[in-house]
Amino acid sequence: MGAVGEILATILWLYWLVFIGRLIFDFVQVFARSWRPSGILLLIAEAIYTVTDPPLRLLRRVIPPLRIGGMQFDLAFLIVLIGLQILISVAMNL
Repeated sequence: MGAVGEILATILWLYWLVFIGRLIFDFVQVFARSWRPSGILLLIAEAIYTVTDPPLRLLRRVIPPLRIGGMQFDLAFLIVLIGLQILISVAMNL
């Protein structure tokens, strides 16, 4: 693996970790509806949502959430995570 591929793979892996952080924040908000981040957690949450919202919004315009009965399944998040994994694999082979 070349230096460029290694750097690119590391950046993509860090972005993947940010998406996992968003997943954690989303799950906490689903299971503890009254919880709101404050202090340093508010800054971290704001940074995570600011960085992860653009690709999710773009995909949600193209692929709307899948309706199953009374709930919706958001495929955009899953597609972004799979896409990041593929890009990391490609970057590692550069």
